[in-house]
Amino acid sequence: MKFLFFKMLVVWRRMRHGMQARYMDRQDVGRQLEVLMRRIDAAASWHERANWMIDVAEWLRHRPAVSLLDRQSWHKVRRQRLAIMLDWLDQHRDVRREVQKALQKTLREATGPELFSTTGLPHEPGFFGELSERLARLVLPRHLSPTDLSSLFTAMFPDPEDAAWLVELDNELLVRLWKLMADDGISHMYWQQIEEAITYLTMTVVADGISPAFRQRLEPKMPMRATPFLALRREMETWLRAQPGDLGALRSVRMLVAVCHAQTDRIYAHLDEYGVSVSLVYRVERMRAHLQRIGRLIDVRSGVPGPAISPAVPGLAAKAGAGRMQLLLCDLISAHHHRDSVRGLMRRSFALLARKMVERNADHREQAIARDGAGYRKVMRAGLIGGAVIAGTALVKTSLSSLGVGHFVDGALASLNYAASFLLIAALGGVLATRQPAVTAPALASRMGELDGQGMRELIAESGQLLRSQSAGIFGNLLAVVPVTAALCALGWFALGGKSMPVETARQTLASLSLVGPTPLYAALTGILLWLASLAAGFADNWFALRRVREVVSNHRRLVHGLGAMRAQRCAAWLERNVATIAGSLALAVLLGMAPVVAAFFSLPLDIRHVSLAAGALTAAAFSLGWESLMTPAFWLAAGGVAITALLSVAVAFACALALALRSRDLPRRARNVAMRAVLRRFVVRPWYFILPERSHAALQDEAEDEQDDDDDEGDDAGAADGKWHQASLVQSDDLHHQASRHVA
Repeated sequence: MKFLFFKMLVVWRRMRHGMQARYMDRQDVGRQLEVLMRRIDAAASWHERANWMIDVAEWLRHRPAVSLLDRQSWHKVRRQRLAIMLDWLDQHRDVRREVQKALQKTLREATGPELFSTTGLPHEPGFFGELSERLARLVLPRHLSPTDLSSLFTAMFPDPEDAAWLVELDNELLVRLWKLMADDGISHMYWQQIEEAITYLTMTVVADGISPAFRQRLEPKMPMRATPFLALRREMETWLRAQPGDLGALRSVRMLVAVCHAQTDRIYAHLDEYGVSVSLVYRVERMRAHLQRIGRLIDVRSGVPGPAISPAVPGLAAKAGAGRMQLLLCDLISAHHHRDSVRGLMRRSFALLARKMVERNADHREQAIARDGAGYRKVMRAGLIGGAVIAGTALVKTSLSSLGVGHFVDGALASLNYAASFLLIAALGGVLATRQPAVTAPALASRMGELDGQGMRELIAESGQLLRSQSAGIFGNLLAVVPVTAALCALGWFALGGKSMPVETARQTLASLSLVGPTPLYAALTGILLWLASLAAGFADNWFALRRVREVVSNHRRLVHGLGAMRAQRCAAWLERNVATIAGSLALAVLLGMAPVVAAFFSLPLDIRHVSLAAGALTAAAFSLGWESLMTPAFWLAAGGVAITALLSVAVAFACALALALRSRDLPRRARNVAMRAVLRRFVVRPWYFILPERSHAALQDEAEDEQDDDDDEGDDAGAADGKWHQASLVQSDDLHHQASRHVA
């Protein structure tokens, strides 16, 4: 047993430290190189030679777990290691000949344009196919294919920082590396691979560009043969047949690539009219990535042929074009790691989807937001209507709970009860407390131009208007639900001679609503459900536009024959105006009714707490227990539970909507955190700003002058965060270009 334990320990250490454990334990660099270089055998199999190349790259990149050097210093160390390795090989000519023979043999056997056409690029036809492939790549080990150089290339550079130190290599090291690894035959072979990669990427762009989903969004409308994508194919073929330096053909190709880029921007602009889907967003992003790679390959081919510049793909550009090729290979490394990120794929796709969702709903149902005092009173009056309906809903829910049916049937009946009530409230023009309208996230996103001082103030002002609308709805619901519930209980008592609920059930209701208990957790969960219902409303509105349901309904033959053309158009317009409300009401009803059932299925003690329903249940329980119950601590703890339910449900739902709005603008995490803290700080300093109606203009002006310094501090934090983000993004995107410019000159 002891022997087995130590054997497993040795295996674990080998797997943890990798192949470098055989030589990295030696401190002598010369000894490390000798052990590593003398392992090569030109007559070995392709996989053994490829694994040796990976070991060499790991030796160059090796960094101890504890180090006092910064990142730039380690880049210098890696360049020095490469120079030491080349010097050592120059001193040992017999080993150099064996290494050169093995490298050239490996590069000749690994052919194919996949290195340039697939590395770091999404190539699956759909979003979910790409997502499943990336998940599989995270789980399954990498396969080195002798016919695919991209697998060897990505295995040699598994660290995203490899691009940074590779781009800093000077021309002298690059030329020495080229002489070691390849000759003119290999250079010509990979030159052809670049042309094949350009042809393949152009065909994929043309296939997407002439598809119906893209052509119906192109402006101006044109025949298929006149689209810039087919023109790009024709001009690309002409340029590939000509000399790389043909300026006329090169200028035409670059112009058409830019035109195709502009067409993708127009497709994004027309997503609001036709709706947006994850698949379409993914295909547009894939086309943009392919066009960008085509531009990189065009820059490389238009250079002067000559020496090599890369340990993976040598001899494709001269010294004048070394920087371009070097930059291409570094871009391949960065794109590979960027593409392998499952989180990055979902973040980019759903961030754009969220942006188009909020932009599409930005002009719908603005009356749900109280912009001034008159709007606040209007929402409160609508809340009175909603509270009157909810009073009956709460009593019906109590009656359904006493039937003693199964959990699923109980949840289904509760969902039907909620759905009927919510749809009735919407039909009567009422407002349901804490129910978040679909325009919450769009209204917030519309204020996020630049999160500087003015932008932060506009965001806080919009947040105040949205939360005041929620507060007005809550007040309206509570002002109606308590007296209406009491009146219905009294009516039932006098008419039927019985109370709305038994005494023991009433006591249990007070205990379940108590502030001391799981009520805050249930309220937060309800806030998430409210936000999900608003998302369902937004998705329904987007689906209505994506499927062009209005045109389908207004031109349906049977509807037009039965209703008439005018009534069919009115019906379609009514559906377009109310589809989000109907979908949000049904989704909220199902979530509130079935969430406890699903939680019970997984043995989770979860429940929902809606402020209006809780207030109705509290009123019915107090009526059943009598007036003396109003003087008991249990009643006031339950009343506190209702208050905390209103606060937490609105706060959680609004926080989710604000996070969605910030995500839709693709802001960095630091800027998002600053915006969230700014709203939270304003709520802590001035809570009544988010609850009571807006004050007069003069009072607000005086108050704004007192708080201008605080807002400027918040805006400075956001501006600094935004500035750092822009600076980081510029450094990330342009650092390789600027560092390689000395090679291009």
